[in-house]
Amino acid sequence: MLTIPNIMRCQKLTQSPFRLLIVRNRHNEAIQVAWEKPEIGWTKLNFDGSCKGKAGKGSIGGVFRNHKAEFLLGYAETIGRTTSTIAELAALRRGLELVLENGWDDVWLEGDSKTLVEIIARKRQVKCAEAQGHISHINLMIPELNNCILSHVYREGNKAADRLAQMGHHLKKPQVWRHNPPYQVLRIMQDDAEGKIFLRKR
Repeated sequence: MLTIPNIMRCQKLTQSPFRLLIVRNRHNEAIQVAWEKPEIGWTKLNFDGSCKGKAGKGSIGGVFRNHKAEFLLGYAETIGRTTSTIAELAALRRGLELVLENGWDDVWLEGDSKTLVEIIARKRQVKCAEAQGHISHINLMIPELNNCILSHVYREGNKAADRLAQMGHHLKKPQVWRHNPPYQVLRIMQDDAEGKIFLRKR
């Protein structure tokens, strides 16, 4: 189902541990990047964190879609001064909270931070207490799901989540969209649904 650089597929943690497969493309040509639909019965979350400047203003955003690339839910909010890593972790944590609130059991989580994917996949301990707090909550929520995939995608395949995270900078309070997405992501979602390919230079 997936043709992505980093993928982690996990079921109940008591049944199957995390597995991380890293595929490295050693060629120098441009990489083709496109958003991929989940399988029937799965819900896909694309999430992103944004941080303006070192330890600057942070925001998060994410979008849920089904196997037809139909919009299910989106979220965005500002999170104050932070770092890019914590913003990414906060975006995933908020997304997982919404997963559990909506009762989705088979979920594909995808973001454009390779570092975050590896931290969660390898269960790394980090020195920052705030970051470790997010990681601990994430690791508690994932086992609640029946099936879960966590993958990395280049930013070109994560444009809808990136746009929502950028919108979060301008919101006075957290916002959740249900059924109808904000107009700012409509064109991006149409491109994604059509499988539009973007070329990423190495």
